[in-house]
Amino acid sequence: MSRVEQDRIRNFCIIAHIDHGKSTLADRILQLTGAVSEREMREQLLDSMELERERGITIKAQAVRVGYTAADGNEYQLNLIDTPGHVDFSYEVSRSLAACEGALLVIDASQGIEAQTLANTYLAIESDLELVPVLNKIDLPAAEPDVHAAAIAELIGVAPDDVLRVSAKTGDGVEDVLAAIVERIPPPSGDPDGPARALVFDSVYDQYRGVVAFTRVVDGELLTRAPLSGMLSGARFEAEETGVMTPWSTPTERLGAGESGYVVTGLKQIGDLRVGDTITTTARPATEPLPGYRDVKPMVFCGLFPVEGDDYPALRDALERLALNDASLTYEPETSQALGFGFRCGFLGLLHMDIVRARLEREHDLDLLATTPNVEYQVTATDGSVTEVRAPADLPEPSRIEKIEEPFVRCSILVPADGVGAVMGLCQDRRGVFATMEPIEQRQQLVYDMPLSEIVLDFYDQLKSRTRGYASLDYELLDHRESPLVKLDILLAGDPVDALSLIVHRDFAEQRGRALVEALRETIPRQMFEVPIQAAIGSKILARETVKAKRKDVLAKCYGGDISRKRKLLERQKEGKKRMKHLGSVEVPQEAFLSVLSIGEGAKSGAKQ
Repeated sequence: MSRVEQDRIRNFCIIAHIDHGKSTLADRILQLTGAVSEREMREQLLDSMELERERGITIKAQAVRVGYTAADGNEYQLNLIDTPGHVDFSYEVSRSLAACEGALLVIDASQGIEAQTLANTYLAIESDLELVPVLNKIDLPAAEPDVHAAAIAELIGVAPDDVLRVSAKTGDGVEDVLAAIVERIPPPSGDPDGPARALVFDSVYDQYRGVVAFTRVVDGELLTRAPLSGMLSGARFEAEETGVMTPWSTPTERLGAGESGYVVTGLKQIGDLRVGDTITTTARPATEPLPGYRDVKPMVFCGLFPVEGDDYPALRDALERLALNDASLTYEPETSQALGFGFRCGFLGLLHMDIVRARLEREHDLDLLATTPNVEYQVTATDGSVTEVRAPADLPEPSRIEKIEEPFVRCSILVPADGVGAVMGLCQDRRGVFATMEPIEQRQQLVYDMPLSEIVLDFYDQLKSRTRGYASLDYELLDHRESPLVKLDILLAGDPVDALSLIVHRDFAEQRGRALVEALRETIPRQMFEVPIQAAIGSKILARETVKAKRKDVLAKCYGGDISRKRKLLERQKEGKKRMKHLGSVEVPQEAFLSVLSIGEGAKSGAKQ
């Protein structure tokens, strides 16, 4: 692709609620601009990850450069970033916005404005981006373009005629979108002759080429073979290759101001160049780094343990590589009496946790066991010290706790009018505190302050089932608030199993404990001795179930005779079982840990989101 002037470069991303047609619109843009031939074309081309194609969602933001000849005959360079729509991956969206001057705001013409539409719109406005509203799926029988165009116009302050109407599936109106990108989105404003500054907005690790950084050059230029350095990390390296995605890796000699592309750094240490760093030249370094990204705070934590203890080093390496291009993933070593060595990992939500676990198992061939998801609590001790607790096993003794505070989130739920009562009932069942309710289009926006721990399990599934699939959800972290929380321990044969412990609200402790011991009774195999399963808070037992012992028929060899002989054999068996109970250890299968996730508030719903 021939080089174009800076005023003919357009950097833009596509943002929308989940399943409103972002990836399909990206496909049509690639086709119309001739970036991809008919033979190479396939649906959701930019969703290259196997999991993305399997689940039909975008997980990673993808960047691609295309050329476009406008009606005036001028050649323009369009740098497109396709972003995720799910609330768990909103951090990917925020990173993409920092690399752009404008955004296509895509809305489904049959569903209208959804919770994530609002959230992404506010993100874009905060980032001072030029918004181009696009009403997609106008070919659907249920489409109401006039109604939704008016609502979008009111939301972002434009005329209804400025809202583009397209069908990404058929390609109708997509040419107008390309023209609007050129006309409405401003060109980049960096200094092409100044010291080089390039923002790293994504990165991947290649075992042959080291760290590959995806960058947006703001000032100056990056040349192949030029000595470069990271301004925040201090890492020094040579640009082994610079290039652009078209959508496949295409080497170029240089990346100029305003352009987006990749730099092969050759760095073998994964932590040497992080997302949000600024790359500059060693010969003529910049003095001020670019504004990076706010530190993202994980909201959900769980323990990941290899089923085979020997896989621990492989799990550590896999997490390092995954964390390189997923800055929202955190991890730290953890030891469990029941499960051995593993890691306590932090995620943005349950779907994020499910995706990370699936990637570790598929891409790195690991067999993993995940413990119960929980949130981060702030515990104030009787001596006044405050600690952050991410695992139930780390909770101090009740006598040393002054108070426990849990994270609360501000939930924004868009729901049809006939589903308001069901949603309000669900929120109140989950300890939600009502904030506001206001109409948006033909629906109601309910805003509740809710404990995060009540949302991360099956709240999304319950919300969808109670509204026949029409509700949408977005949430943001508010603060920590004091709650009457207790640690629920599970005892097997009198011994606590740390990996099965939970932190729950006192009012629901007995209900959760009873459901859990019943689930465990079904999954723990029968031993040679009787195994009591108990749920307890401290020394108080809330619920108990018993796994009956296997019984060998010791009377099989007795063919009649004196009853005292039979009694003697039974007594001997009884003594043996009692001795075994003291010496034997209970085998706990993987299914027992998984049952924690499926009791009553089944957490496997995260995969269906």
